[in-house]
Amino acid sequence: MDNQNQVDYPGSNKEWKLIEKVVTGLQDEQRKSRRWGIFFKLATLVYVLFIALMIGKSADEVVRGGGDSYAAVIEVNGVIAAAQDASADNIISALRDAFEDEKVLGVVLRINSPGGSPVQSGYVYDEIKRLKETRELPVYAVISDLGASGAYYIAAAADEIYADKASLVGSIGVVGSGFGFTEAMEKFGIERRLYTSGEHKGFLDPFSPENPEEKKFWQSVLKVTHNQFIDQVRKGRGDRLKETPEMFSGLIWSGEQALEMGLIDGLSSTSALVRTKFNSEEMVNFTPQKDPWESIMQKLGTSIGAGIATVVTAPSLQLH
Repeated sequence: MDNQNQVDYPGSNKEWKLIEKVVTGLQDEQRKSRRWGIFFKLATLVYVLFIALMIGKSADEVVRGGGDSYAAVIEVNGVIAAAQDASADNIISALRDAFEDEKVLGVVLRINSPGGSPVQSGYVYDEIKRLKETRELPVYAVISDLGASGAYYIAAAADEIYADKASLVGSIGVVGSGFGFTEAMEKFGIERRLYTSGEHKGFLDPFSPENPEEKKFWQSVLKVTHNQFIDQVRKGRGDRLKETPEMFSGLIWSGEQALEMGLIDGLSSTSALVRTKFNSEEMVNFTPQKDPWESIMQKLGTSIGAGIATVVTAPSLQLH
Protein backbone atom coordinates (compact mmCIF):
# COMPACT_ATOMS: atom_id res chain seq x y z
CA MET A 1 0.00 0.00 0.00
CA ASP A 2 2.79 2.38 0.95
CA ASN A 3 4.80 1.47 -2.16
CA GLN A 4 1.77 2.13 -4.38
CA ASN A 5 1.28 5.60 -2.86
CA GLN A 6 5.00 6.60 -3.19
CA VAL A 7 5.43 9.47 -5.71
CA ASP A 8 8.68 10.34 -7.53
CA TYR A 9 8.79 14.16 -6.82
CA PRO A 10 10.78 16.59 -8.96
CA GLY A 11 13.13 17.03 -6.05
CA SER A 12 14.68 13.60 -6.60
CA ASN A 13 18.48 13.34 -6.74
CA LYS A 14 18.56 12.96 -10.52
CA GLU A 15 16.61 16.12 -11.22
CA TRP A 16 18.40 18.13 -8.54
CA LYS A 17 21.71 17.20 -10.11
CA LEU A 18 20.42 18.37 -13.47
CA ILE A 19 19.26 21.68 -11.96
CA GLU A 20 22.60 22.09 -10.19
CA LYS A 21 24.44 21.47 -13.46
CA VAL A 22 22.36 24.12 -15.26
CA VAL A 23 22.89 26.68 -12.49
CA THR A 24 26.62 25.95 -12.40
CA GLY A 25 26.80 26.42 -16.16
CA LEU A 26 25.01 29.76 -15.91
CA GLN A 27 27.41 30.89 -13.19
CA ASP A 28 30.38 29.91 -15.36
CA GLU A 29 28.96 31.87 -18.27
CA GLN A 30 28.45 34.91 -16.04
CA ARG A 31 32.03 34.68 -14.81
CA LYS A 32 33.32 34.48 -18.37
CA SER A 33 31.13 37.41 -19.38
CA ARG A 34 32.46 39.51 -16.50
CA ARG A 35 36.03 38.61 -17.38
CA TRP A 36 35.54 39.63 -21.00
CA GLY A 37 33.81 42.82 -19.88
CA ILE A 38 36.76 43.73 -17.66
CA PHE A 39 39.17 42.87 -20.46
CA PHE A 40 37.43 45.12 -23.00
CA LYS A 41 37.17 47.98 -20.50
CA LEU A 42 40.87 47.73 -19.74
CA ALA A 43 41.67 47.51 -23.45
CA THR A 44 39.59 50.63 -24.11
CA LEU A 45 41.34 52.48 -21.27
CA VAL A 46 44.77 51.49 -22.59
CA TYR A 47 43.77 52.63 -26.09
CA VAL A 48 42.55 56.02 -24.85
CA LEU A 49 45.73 56.51 -22.80
CA PHE A 50 47.83 55.55 -25.83
CA ILE A 51 46.03 58.06 -28.06
CA ALA A 52 46.40 60.75 -25.38
CA LEU A 53 50.11 59.95 -25.11
CA MET A 54 50.58 60.22 -28.86
CA ILE A 55 48.69 63.52 -29.00
CA GLY A 56 50.70 64.79 -26.06
CA LYS A 57 53.92 63.81 -27.74
CA SER A 58 53.01 65.61 -30.94
CA ALA A 59 51.85 68.65 -28.95
CA ASP A 60 55.07 68.82 -26.95
CA GLU A 61 57.26 68.57 -30.00
CA VAL A 62 57.87 71.97 -31.56
CA VAL A 63 58.02 71.19 -35.24
CA ARG A 64 61.11 72.68 -36.78
CA GLY A 65 62.21 71.63 -40.25
CA GLY A 66 65.37 69.73 -40.89
CA GLY A 67 66.56 72.00 -43.69
CA ASP A 68 68.85 74.99 -43.51
CA SER A 69 65.96 77.28 -44.42
CA TYR A 70 62.21 77.01 -44.70
CA ALA A 71 58.92 78.88 -44.83
CA ALA A 72 57.05 79.31 -41.56
CA VAL A 73 53.39 78.30 -41.85
CA ILE A 74 50.91 79.63 -39.30
CA GLU A 75 47.35 78.32 -39.27
CA VAL A 76 44.39 80.66 -38.78
CA ASN A 77 41.55 78.17 -38.48
CA GLY A 78 38.04 78.66 -37.16
CA VAL A 79 36.49 81.57 -35.32
CA ILE A 80 38.90 84.32 -34.30
CA ALA A 81 38.26 84.81 -30.59
CA ALA A 82 40.16 84.98 -27.32
CA ALA A 83 39.41 81.43 -26.18
CA GLN A 84 39.75 79.76 -29.58
CA ASP A 85 42.61 78.22 -31.56
CA ALA A 86 42.69 81.33 -33.76
CA SER A 87 43.16 83.72 -30.84
CA ALA A 88 45.46 86.71 -31.08
CA ASP A 89 47.70 85.21 -28.38
CA ASN A 90 48.24 82.00 -30.37
CA ILE A 91 48.78 83.69 -33.72
CA ILE A 92 51.05 86.41 -32.33
CA SER A 93 53.11 83.85 -30.41
CA ALA A 94 53.67 81.92 -33.62
CA LEU A 95 54.52 85.09 -35.55
CA ARG A 96 57.15 86.12 -33.01
CA ASP A 97 58.71 82.66 -33.04
CA ALA A 98 58.91 82.77 -36.83
CA PHE A 99 60.48 86.23 -36.95
CA GLU A 100 63.05 85.22 -34.32
CA ASP A 101 64.06 82.09 -36.26
CA GLU A 102 66.98 82.94 -38.55
CA LYS A 103 66.24 79.94 -40.77
CA VAL A 104 62.82 81.28 -41.75
CA LEU A 105 62.65 82.61 -45.31
CA GLY A 106 59.18 84.05 -44.93
CA VAL A 107 55.83 83.60 -43.19
CA VAL A 108 52.71 82.10 -44.73
CA LEU A 109 49.40 82.62 -42.94
CA ARG A 110 47.22 79.68 -43.99
CA ILE A 111 43.69 80.99 -43.43
CA ASN A 112 40.40 79.14 -43.20
CA SER A 113 38.15 81.27 -41.01
CA PRO A 114 34.77 83.04 -41.09
CA GLY A 115 36.13 85.88 -38.95
CA GLY A 116 35.33 86.80 -35.37
CA SER A 117 36.43 89.43 -32.89
CA PRO A 118 37.55 92.76 -34.41
CA VAL A 119 39.77 93.25 -31.36
CA GLN A 120 41.61 89.95 -31.85
CA SER A 121 41.96 90.57 -35.58
CA GLY A 122 43.25 94.09 -34.92
CA TYR A 123 45.87 92.79 -32.49
CA VAL A 124 47.22 90.40 -35.10
CA TYR A 125 47.15 93.02 -37.86
CA ASP A 126 49.11 95.50 -35.74
CA GLU A 127 51.63 92.85 -34.64
CA ILE A 128 52.37 91.84 -38.24
CA LYS A 129 53.07 95.47 -39.11
CA ARG A 130 55.28 95.88 -36.02
CA LEU A 131 57.27 92.71 -36.67
CA LYS A 132 57.93 93.70 -40.27
CA GLU A 133 59.70 96.80 -38.96
CA THR A 134 62.08 94.61 -36.93
CA ARG A 135 63.12 92.34 -39.80
CA GLU A 136 62.69 92.30 -43.56
CA LEU A 137 60.72 89.09 -43.78
CA PRO A 138 57.94 88.63 -46.34
CA VAL A 139 54.51 87.74 -45.01
CA TYR A 140 51.97 86.08 -47.29
CA ALA A 141 48.38 85.07 -46.65
CA VAL A 142 46.84 82.05 -48.37
CA ILE A 143 43.08 81.61 -48.08
CA SER A 144 41.83 78.06 -48.53
CA ASP A 145 38.06 77.62 -48.22
CA LEU A 146 37.16 80.82 -46.41
CA GLY A 147 38.86 84.09 -45.55
CA ALA A 148 36.03 86.35 -44.51
CA SER A 149 35.60 89.43 -42.35
CA GLY A 150 38.03 89.29 -39.39
CA ALA A 151 40.10 86.69 -41.24
CA TYR A 152 40.44 89.05 -44.20
CA TYR A 153 41.27 91.84 -41.73
CA ILE A 154 44.34 89.79 -40.72
CA ALA A 155 45.17 88.88 -44.32
CA ALA A 156 45.19 92.55 -45.28
CA ALA A 157 48.32 93.02 -43.15
CA ALA A 158 50.27 90.59 -45.36
CA ASP A 159 52.47 91.70 -48.24
CA GLU A 160 50.39 89.64 -50.65
CA ILE A 161 47.20 87.59 -50.44
CA TYR A 162 46.45 84.44 -52.42
CA ALA A 163 43.42 82.16 -52.65
CA ASP A 164 41.86 79.42 -54.74
CA LYS A 165 39.55 80.49 -57.53
CA ALA A 166 36.61 79.04 -55.56
CA SER A 167 37.64 80.39 -52.14
CA LEU A 168 35.28 82.78 -50.39
CA VAL A 169 36.94 86.12 -49.70
CA GLY A 170 35.90 89.45 -48.22
CA SER A 171 32.76 90.08 -46.19
CA ILE A 172 34.15 93.42 -45.04
CA GLY A 173 31.47 94.33 -42.53
CA VAL A 174 30.55 94.18 -38.85
CA VAL A 175 27.81 92.24 -37.06
CA GLY A 176 26.37 92.91 -33.61
CA SER A 177 24.02 90.05 -32.81
CA GLY A 178 21.69 88.93 -30.06
CA PHE A 179 18.17 87.69 -29.37
CA GLY A 180 14.92 89.19 -28.13
CA PHE A 181 12.66 87.13 -25.87
CA THR A 182 10.11 89.75 -24.80
CA GLU A 183 7.16 88.36 -26.81
CA ALA A 184 7.87 84.82 -25.64
CA MET A 185 7.99 86.04 -22.03
CA GLU A 186 4.65 87.80 -22.41
CA LYS A 187 3.13 84.65 -23.88
CA PHE A 188 4.22 82.58 -20.89
CA GLY A 189 3.46 85.27 -18.33
CA ILE A 190 7.09 85.83 -17.33
CA GLU A 191 8.02 89.18 -15.81
CA ARG A 192 11.51 90.62 -16.27
CA ARG A 193 12.99 92.25 -13.16
CA LEU A 194 16.16 94.18 -13.99
CA TYR A 195 17.74 96.67 -11.59
CA THR A 196 20.50 98.98 -12.84
CA SER A 197 22.35 102.12 -11.86
CA GLY A 198 22.90 104.05 -15.06
CA GLU A 199 20.27 104.96 -17.60
CA HIS A 200 21.50 102.62 -20.31
CA LYS A 201 23.28 99.99 -18.22
CA GLY A 202 20.79 97.32 -19.29
CA PHE A 203 20.88 98.11 -22.97
CA LEU A 204 21.02 95.08 -25.28
CA ASP A 205 19.38 93.00 -22.56
CA PRO A 206 17.58 90.26 -24.54
CA PHE A 207 14.76 90.06 -21.97
CA SER A 208 13.83 93.75 -22.13
CA PRO A 209 12.02 95.64 -24.93
CA GLU A 210 14.26 97.26 -27.52
CA ASN A 211 14.86 100.97 -27.06
CA PRO A 212 15.02 102.94 -30.37
CA GLU A 213 17.54 105.38 -28.90
CA GLU A 214 19.82 102.55 -27.78
CA LYS A 215 19.42 100.79 -31.12
CA LYS A 216 20.60 103.96 -32.87
CA PHE A 217 23.57 104.21 -30.53
CA TRP A 218 24.57 100.57 -31.10
CA GLN A 219 24.36 101.11 -34.85
CA SER A 220 26.80 104.02 -34.50
CA VAL A 221 29.24 101.74 -32.65
CA LEU A 222 29.04 99.21 -35.47
CA LYS A 223 29.61 101.98 -38.02
CA VAL A 224 32.76 103.19 -36.25
CA THR A 225 34.13 99.65 -36.08
CA HIS A 226 33.30 99.10 -39.75
CA ASN A 227 35.17 102.27 -40.71
CA GLN A 228 38.20 101.08 -38.72
CA PHE A 229 38.08 97.81 -40.65
CA ILE A 230 37.84 99.61 -44.00
CA ASP A 231 40.76 101.91 -43.12
CA GLN A 232 43.02 98.97 -42.27
CA VAL A 233 42.12 97.16 -45.50
CA ARG A 234 42.90 100.28 -47.50
CA LYS A 235 46.24 100.72 -45.73
CA GLY A 236 47.15 97.09 -46.26
CA ARG A 237 46.08 96.78 -49.89
CA GLY A 238 46.87 100.30 -51.05
CA ASP A 239 46.31 101.11 -54.72
CA ARG A 240 45.78 97.43 -55.55
CA LEU A 241 42.13 97.80 -54.50
CA LYS A 242 39.67 98.50 -57.27
CA GLU A 243 37.00 99.94 -55.03
CA THR A 244 33.30 99.69 -55.84
CA PRO A 245 30.29 100.72 -53.74
CA GLU A 246 29.72 97.05 -52.86
CA MET A 247 33.29 96.23 -51.82
CA PHE A 248 32.76 97.23 -48.17
CA SER A 249 29.10 96.26 -47.96
CA GLY A 250 29.68 92.92 -46.25
CA LEU A 251 29.30 90.84 -49.41
CA ILE A 252 31.60 87.91 -49.97
CA TRP A 253 33.33 87.06 -53.23
CA SER A 254 34.85 84.06 -54.94
CA GLY A 255 38.62 83.97 -55.32
CA GLU A 256 38.29 84.73 -59.01
CA GLN A 257 36.11 87.77 -58.32
CA ALA A 258 38.36 88.90 -55.47
CA LEU A 259 41.34 88.87 -57.82
CA GLU A 260 39.55 91.17 -60.27
CA MET A 261 38.66 93.54 -57.41
CA GLY A 262 42.18 93.67 -56.03
CA LEU A 263 41.25 91.98 -52.77
CA ILE A 264 43.88 89.30 -53.49
CA ASP A 265 47.06 89.21 -55.56
CA GLY A 266 46.80 85.82 -57.22
CA LEU A 267 45.47 82.27 -57.24
CA SER A 268 47.65 79.74 -55.48
CA SER A 269 47.92 77.16 -52.71
CA THR A 270 50.34 77.18 -49.79
CA SER A 271 52.75 74.62 -51.24
CA ALA A 272 52.70 76.21 -54.69
CA LEU A 273 53.33 79.65 -53.19
CA VAL A 274 56.30 78.40 -51.16
CA ARG A 275 57.82 76.83 -54.28
CA THR A 276 57.30 80.01 -56.27
CA LYS A 277 58.37 82.59 -53.70
CA PHE A 278 61.16 80.73 -51.90
CA ASN A 279 62.22 78.14 -54.47
CA SER A 280 61.88 75.53 -51.75
CA GLU A 281 59.68 72.66 -50.63
CA GLU A 282 60.53 73.13 -46.94
CA MET A 283 57.62 74.25 -44.76
CA VAL A 284 57.50 74.29 -40.96
CA ASN A 285 54.30 74.65 -38.98
CA PHE A 286 54.78 77.25 -36.22
CA THR A 287 51.15 77.07 -35.05
CA PRO A 288 50.91 76.45 -31.28
CA GLN A 289 49.60 72.96 -30.57
CA LYS A 290 46.64 72.19 -28.32
CA ASP A 291 46.96 70.59 -24.93
CA PRO A 292 46.26 66.85 -25.57
CA TRP A 293 43.58 66.51 -22.91
CA GLU A 294 41.88 69.65 -24.10
CA SER A 295 41.74 68.22 -27.61
CA ILE A 296 40.15 65.01 -26.37
CA MET A 297 37.56 66.80 -24.25
CA GLN A 298 36.64 69.14 -27.07
CA LYS A 299 36.08 66.18 -29.37
CA LEU A 300 33.81 64.67 -26.73
CA GLY A 301 31.74 67.83 -26.90
CA THR A 302 32.18 69.11 -23.36
CA SER A 303 32.30 72.71 -24.56
CA ILE A 304 28.92 72.61 -26.34
CA GLY A 305 26.96 73.83 -23.32
CA ALA A 306 29.21 76.81 -22.77
CA GLY A 307 29.01 77.72 -26.44
CA ILE A 308 25.20 77.63 -26.47
CA ALA A 309 25.03 79.71 -23.30
CA THR A 310 27.36 82.32 -24.80
CA VAL A 311 25.34 82.61 -28.01
CA VAL A 312 21.99 82.88 -26.24
CA THR A 313 22.84 85.24 -23.40
CA ALA A 314 25.64 87.50 -24.62
CA PRO A 315 25.18 90.06 -27.40
CA SER A 316 28.38 90.21 -29.40
CA LEU A 317 30.17 92.41 -31.87
CA GLN A 318 31.99 90.43 -34.53
CA LEU A 319 33.51 90.79 -37.94
CA HIS A 320 31.32 88.40 -39.95
